[in-house]
Amino acid sequence: MQEDWKSVGSYGTVGLEFAVSVLVGFAGGRWLDRYLGTDPWFLIIASTFGLMTGARFLWRALKRANREADAAAEKEQAALKEIDDHWTDAP
Repeated sequence: MQEDWKSVGSYGTVGLEFAVSVLVGFAGGRWLDRYLGTDPWFLIIASTFGLMTGARFLWRALKRANREADAAAEKEQAALKEIDDHWTDAP
């Protein structure tokens, strides 16, 4: 049960990480455009980097979730095999 809450905390921040990376890219690009007078080039570039960074956060979280699901499935299969072995060895 406690493991479930850990994963909620771990994966609950993925949306926040995505949103913050996009907003930082947008705000940084907008600020650079105002400072340098290059409207809208830095906004486009920084927003693209923000989106790519957010996508990277999502991809890494997905890979981690898949690894954890595979490990849980292997653990469950081992437990079921142990139960099956126990019952087939019984007289």
